[in-house]
Amino acid sequence: MDILQQMADAVAGGQRQQVMDLAAAAIAQQMDPVEVIEKGFNKGMQIIGDKFGKLECFLPELIASASAMIAGVELLEPKIRERGGREKRGKVLTATIYGDMHDIGKNIVKLMLQTSGFEVVDLGKNVPVPQIIQTVERERPDIVAMSALMTTTMIHIPTVIRILKERGLRNRTKVMVGGAPVLPGWAEEIGADGYGLNAGQAVDVAKRLMAMVPAA
Repeated sequence: MDILQQMADAVAGGQRQQVMDLAAAAIAQQMDPVEVIEKGFNKGMQIIGDKFGKLECFLPELIASASAMIAGVELLEPKIRERGGREKRGKVLTATIYGDMHDIGKNIVKLMLQTSGFEVVDLGKNVPVPQIIQTVERERPDIVAMSALMTTTMIHIPTVIRILKERGLRNRTKVMVGGAPVLPGWAEEIGADGYGLNAGQAVDVAKRLMAMVPAA
């Protein structure tokens, strides 16, 4: 079996030691560490993310896969730095909206964005609207990625979009949303630029949105 497919399967299976062994093998074979992450580890997270979205697996499996991937990425990071880093795709501000203490999904999206070449500014969970706006003004991210896991908290997301527009920041900053109660139709209705059902889709959406961001 192709080593990249072995990596994907190991991550999807939450096999931490096997992921680390495969990362070490990739280093020994002088494989491109960026390719290993994007075509091996990230693919595995997409597999488990899709299963989680279809209710074919549960949260512990998702967390195990993320932990396994992190262990492999940590081994590869020195090799990436030796090669002079990697191409930066853009800057993303991530946050779980105010009132919501759930951040597992957001953290996995963050991990996959980082391993796909994005710089991520993570505000964490239960983030008030003013803090998101202030951080956008300070950091000037290309994309704001917000998640909500409850219908009672997702109502704050349109407020962020409205204030960004009022302050003249929407042309420069794209908005993507996700989370269990968030649906594509609602995302479109509130004026978001993109919606991701899972972490894999979120990365694809972020890449697409970067093509829409005006040059600095």
